Amino acid sequence: MTNIEMASLKLNVQSNRRTFDAGEPCMLGIDEAGRGPVLGPMVYGTSYCPIAKLEDLKSKGFMDSKQLTEQQRDDLFEAIGDCDFMGFAVDIISAVQLSEQMLRRSKYNLNLISHDSAIGLIRFVVDTLKVNVQEVYVDTVGDPNKYQAKLKQAFPSIPTIRVEKKADALFPIVSAASICAKVTRDRELREFSFVEDVEREQISQGMGSGYPSDPKSKVWLRQNIHKVFGFPRNVRFSWGTSKVLLDECAIHMVVPADEEDEEDGDNVSWVASGSKRQLAGKGQAKLAFCSEQAENGDLDSIAEQCWVKPSRPIVDPLENYQLAF
Repeated sequence: MTNIEMASLKLNVQSNRRTFDAGEPCMLGIDEAGRGPVLGPMVYGTSYCPIAKLEDLKSKGFMDSKQLTEQQRDDLFEAIGDCDFMGFAVDIISAVQLSEQMLRRSKYNLNLISHDSAIGLIRFVVDTLKVNVQEVYVDTVGDPNKYQAKLKQAFPSIPTIRVEKKADALFPIVSAASICAKVTRDRELREFSFVEDVEREQISQGMGSGYPSDPKSKVWLRQNIHKVFGFPRNVRFSWGTSKVLLDECAIHMVVPADEEDEEDGDNVSWVASGSKRQLAGKGQAKLAFCSEQAENGDLDSIAEQCWVKPSRPIVDPLENYQLAF
């Protein structure tokens, strides 16, 4: 695993770290998997190979990962890893990362996250692996012309950069990247370890595809909502599906500001139901709750006192709450 710091996004890169003869001109493709689901990570993938191997690449039979069976994708992914003229890298952006970024005060939307991930992967291949990338092909996010201009500005030394709609159906190297992203996301979702559940089997693994329209995913979300803390950390709190369920099922709580904060006009409020799931203010806000009593809806008898530091949106209680009893 390699960590790459972008201006707003920390990349978590996995790669077979394939390199080629010094100066060998290479092509690189980029695509993603999991942009729309409410569950699990979004994964950006890149695949790269020498330009001289284009015909060999075509003979591998790569196509859009969504048109392949799971077994076909797995087999092709293994083939990419074993191939002596192909390299790959994937950036796994967890549901926690997505929620943190999209719920923060300064807007950082999914398109910007996607752009930064793609740019980070190109930099990883060019700067870290020292691959001589001369051609880049990317499946678009948003306006392809604006995205292409952005990439050309970021990589002025790369002669050919093309951003296209349905690039995974046009360029085999993008198709290969699509397979890497899709297989990685499927494995991450299938093997996800729930840190919220010590015994683990209490949280069902049968979460479906993670898409809001998937009946299995809908049932799983309703079965695994906590009235105070919301969902486990594999759920994207910033998605509309999550916000609706939290508004419907979670306990609404308001956190009053301390007196000194009120004097400064620095009021702090928090609603546990997703659509306003953010602390605002510079000071510390006192939060009183007892999860067992809150679970029973007995808010009047809540007596436990703790502190929450309102430094960023609250997404995952196990990681992001700063408590001092």
